Order: sequence, then C-alpha cells, then structure tokens
Amino acid sequence: MASLWRLGVLCGAQGGRAGSKASSLHWTGERVVSVLLLGLIPAAYLNPSSAMDYSLAAALTLHSHWGLGQVVTDYVHGDALQKTAKAGVLALSALTFAGLCYFNCHDVGICKAVAMLWKL
Repeated sequence: MASLWRLGVLCGAQGGRAGSKASSLHWTGERVVSVLLLGLIPAAYLNPSSAMDYSLAAALTLHSHWGLGQVVTDYVHGDALQKTAKAGVLALSALTFAGLCYFNCHDVGICKAVAMLWKL
C-alpha cells in the first residue's frame, strides 16, 4: 500500500502529463487498487481483522483520493484554483485516512461496523 501511495504522490508531482511514464504508472496503479478492492471487500467480510481494517482504510482512501483528483483535473479551471482544489483534496484524504485509522484503533473497526449496519 505504501508503494501505491508513493506512486500517487509521484504522479501528482509530475503534473499528470499525458504520455509520460508517470501517467502510465499512475493509470496502472489506479487499476491495481480497483482490482485489489474487488477482492479485499469480500475478504474483509469473510475474515474481519485489524489487518483487513487498516488495508481497507488505506485502499479506500487512496481510491477516493485518486478519483477526486481526477474530478478536480477535469472540472476545475485556472492554475491557482486547481492547485488550491488539489491541496484541499490532499487534506481531505489525509483527514479521511487519519479518521479511519482512529476508528479502527479506538472503536470496532471498519469490518465490524459494516457488519453491525447490515444487522439493522
């Protein structure tokens, strides 16, 4: 997970230029995380554990960070405004990851929380 996070930072630093090696790696990383989530979500349901909780926290945060980054790239125009929006996405992603880790550490965790919601 840490290597995928560094890949996202590297691609963000490169500016996401089309045709560059960084863009290609970023695209591949996005697909790897998406496929990883397809397996991780059922595995977390079948085998809830602390490792699954933290893996879900990292993968879901990274997946949403990259998705929101693409929304900003596509729909926010103007260099200064786009940089500000990307900084906001980074701050939101950092807070999301910290919040999920806090929830995993001090409460029931993501897996058990979803199971509790399904019991309702």
